[in-house]
Amino acid sequence: MKKVQISLESFLQETHASESLATLLCAIAEASQAISALTENGAIENKAGENIYGKLNSENVQGETQATLDVICDKIFTSSLAATGLVAGMVSEEVDLPIAVKDKTNKAEFLVFFDPLDGSSNVDVNVSIGSIFSVFKSPIKTDLSEADYLIAGKQQVAAGYAIYGPCTMLIITTGQGTHGFTLSRASKQFLLTHPDMQVPADTKEYAINSSNQRYWESPIKRYITECKAGAAGRREKDFNMRWIGSMVADVHRILTRGGIYLYPKDSKDSAKPGRLRLMYEANPMAMLVEQAGGAASTGRMRMLDVPPEHIHQRIPIIIGSKNEVEHIERYHAAFDKGTDEPFPLFNERTFYR
Repeated sequence: MKKVQISLESFLQETHASESLATLLCAIAEASQAISALTENGAIENKAGENIYGKLNSENVQGETQATLDVICDKIFTSSLAATGLVAGMVSEEVDLPIAVKDKTNKAEFLVFFDPLDGSSNVDVNVSIGSIFSVFKSPIKTDLSEADYLIAGKQQVAAGYAIYGPCTMLIITTGQGTHGFTLSRASKQFLLTHPDMQVPADTKEYAINSSNQRYWESPIKRYITECKAGAAGRREKDFNMRWIGSMVADVHRILTRGGIYLYPKDSKDSAKPGRLRLMYEANPMAMLVEQAGGAASTGRMRMLDVPPEHIHQRIPIIIGSKNEVEHIERYHAAFDKGTDEPFPLFNERTFYR
């Protein structure tokens, strides 16, 4: 007997998500479908004879050159969310200030933070990219100030991402586990294919941009040096390194088979204590991974406990298999107490023999 796969809509009903939250998540799913349809055409010109994979002369608030597709995807998300009547305000990576949504009834329930196209620099080389979102309850008031958006990640009511790869998937949590849905081109529905995703507590795989090694703090250098030493070193097991350069793709691998992803604090730019953004990258990914049994940290505190200071705040992130995240946190604690062990961190006689 053929197994009947559950649609996103049915799943949300069965898990007793509120009607309003279910409606909002379905709107995000529709926006993701529209973006998926755009990305799968690659550099093929659209009906207007335009190649949407080009670059613009403008920069976003992060000082990053915007791609045409960044702006298009931002408009798709913004219009889809506003049309629900459920969103009081939005924060996008591509827009400097919060986006207030006019609501005369004052009944809009949610604030939504999103990165409309994560990893857009990978578009030209056809590497998996995605969209990330985070949902909070909105204060019930007529006019929202920027301070109303500064809510710790532990108060998220839902989070997720879409990944546009060989297939398009939507990974979501409403606080009842982390679940994966695959877009069926035939039915144009997201169908449940990865229920109750779990991140193994232990791993032999890490993801980090090693080109920044000279800028890392000692605890990260220590950890990566031990991983590289492998079975000959203190960890007594071999590790593999993976790095895609798209947070969605790297975290998706972790949710699928385990691992740890690091974009740590470094000294490359003193104005940027971290590379990734707290509110629409680190927080939603932290909720997803925690709901799957993993952990997420700055190296010094749980990610979801971080009190935000501004809407585009950057933050260091260490996320994935719980035992590895805690291992790195111990190295940070030792370093901060002045008890960090000196290099080399592996058994030299064993390593070099």
